[in-house]
Amino acid sequence: MKFKINRGKSKQHVERTPWEKYQSEKRQRAAKKTNRVQRIGTKLPRLKQQKHRRLAQRMGLLIGIFGVILLVSGYYVSPLSHIGRINVVGNKVLSKQQMIKVSGINRGDSIYRVVGKEQKLAKRVKANTPRVKQVSFSVAHFNQLTIRVKEHATAGFVPANGYYRVALCSGVISKERQKQPTGSYPVYNKFNSRRQLSLMIQQYAKLPTKIQTGISEIQFSPTKANPQRVHLYMNDGNEVYASIPTFASKMAYYPSIAAKMSHKGVVNLEVGAYSYSF
Repeated sequence: MKFKINRGKSKQHVERTPWEKYQSEKRQRAAKKTNRVQRIGTKLPRLKQQKHRRLAQRMGLLIGIFGVILLVSGYYVSPLSHIGRINVVGNKVLSKQQMIKVSGINRGDSIYRVVGKEQKLAKRVKANTPRVKQVSFSVAHFNQLTIRVKEHATAGFVPANGYYRVALCSGVISKERQKQPTGSYPVYNKFNSRRQLSLMIQQYAKLPTKIQTGISEIQFSPTKANPQRVHLYMNDGNEVYASIPTFASKMAYYPSIAAKMSHKGVVNLEVGAYSYSF
């Protein structure tokens, strides 16, 4: 009997039985499962660390938010959120009480009646008080309010029903009134037109102080030839005729003209500039 030997096949290529294949696949699956468990086991500590870190961050955020809410709530109920003191700076004619009253802000009011509303408050003050030229509001040391004021200067007095109203250099006649004129300011007489009076006051405001204080009275005295003529009575005894539109520029020559006059008289500045004795 002869046997054929298949030399082309090795032991590894011998066909396995179904049972052997099943056992081999079972071992492979077990090995993969073991490897997977090992990989998860190595990642687990890092996952726990990340989870704790995220939890700590969330807790920190919540604590911060609640802390801010508590601080804000505490501030609103504390005296620091209410005006404790009011200072008025720059006022000369208006008193501190007048400025506080016209501002509408009082001690004990919430600081947020001022913060963020400074321009609105300034507009209201200037609208209600013509004397105020500029006004600003500032808060320091949490609840210390300072009101800074710049006033329109007084330009004279206007007779009105037995008393005198105050004329301001802005050309506005304020509601301030008094029984008699005070200081070295002129009285404006016979002005029937508010516009002409306002223009006259604004021209007066342009004069140097030395010339301003030398004027006692300004009368509106129009003529057919010059409907804007004014008649001035000076404290030195002279009288002046001038025109409203050119009043400030022409009155600048008055001191030199008056110095050359040998007798008291009239200085005419309507057209050109000349003088003559009474």
